[in-house]
Amino acid sequence: MPRMDDSCESALLTRVEDGVATLTLNRPRQFNALTSAMLSGLHARLDALREDDSVRVVVITGSGSAFCSGHDLKEMRGAPRETVEALFASCSAMMQKLIALPQPVIAAVNGLATAAGCQLVAQCDLAIAADNARFAVSGINLGLFCSTPAVALTRNISRKRAAEMLFTGEFIGAETALDWGLVNRVEPAALLMESTRDYANTLKARPRASLASGKALFYRQLEAGMRAAYEEASRAIASDMVAEEAREGVDAFLSKRPPSWKA
Repeated sequence: MPRMDDSCESALLTRVEDGVATLTLNRPRQFNALTSAMLSGLHARLDALREDDSVRVVVITGSGSAFCSGHDLKEMRGAPRETVEALFASCSAMMQKLIALPQPVIAAVNGLATAAGCQLVAQCDLAIAADNARFAVSGINLGLFCSTPAVALTRNISRKRAAEMLFTGEFIGAETALDWGLVNRVEPAALLMESTRDYANTLKARPRASLASGKALFYRQLEAGMRAAYEEASRAIASDMVAEEAREGVDAFLSKRPPSWKA
């Protein structure tokens, strides 16, 4: 049976079913903007999920016509600099928690993803977009450069394409996002969550410990130089090779049978 957190009026809904936790940004009238309250909720949920061994995959999506429109400009307009800095620091810390989670995180992009919303897509490990989704880092159109979204965006797509999005603020569609490497797959809008569930089930079938350690290594080596990356990767794969999960996987392969990993 699924576990539910929060009432339907909550700004952040949590549903856990069959090892998959789905976090739904639930301020559809505000296009699921990342208010300070929404960020606090995400911090709390991610902290809890990090310690929940029953959760194998995390999905983040939005309600209504938007995935996430970024920060709430009304909340920030007129606020003192210290408040604004604290808000951006909180958002940056939340984005980094996505990387620190042992579980793979999938963005199910159900609609508009702009500014920090586009950043959220880029920061998730994987992303599936509805065919009507649209993406932009459009702060430049308001006299703001999307500096924090640029951190995640430039680690996903090429430098020239990231510069184009950041410098022009123009939108790209789902198929372009797929071509540029911002998302992994594009699905019909009506099938988005079903396809995301299938994707999550594929990940669930992989050995938990290997996936967690592999995700951690994946991000560490990205930030290292070539020599250091290879040195750490060599140690990591050697450690994996003598671990129980690899022994079972190799034995199963040699015996031509499906592996039997611990749940």
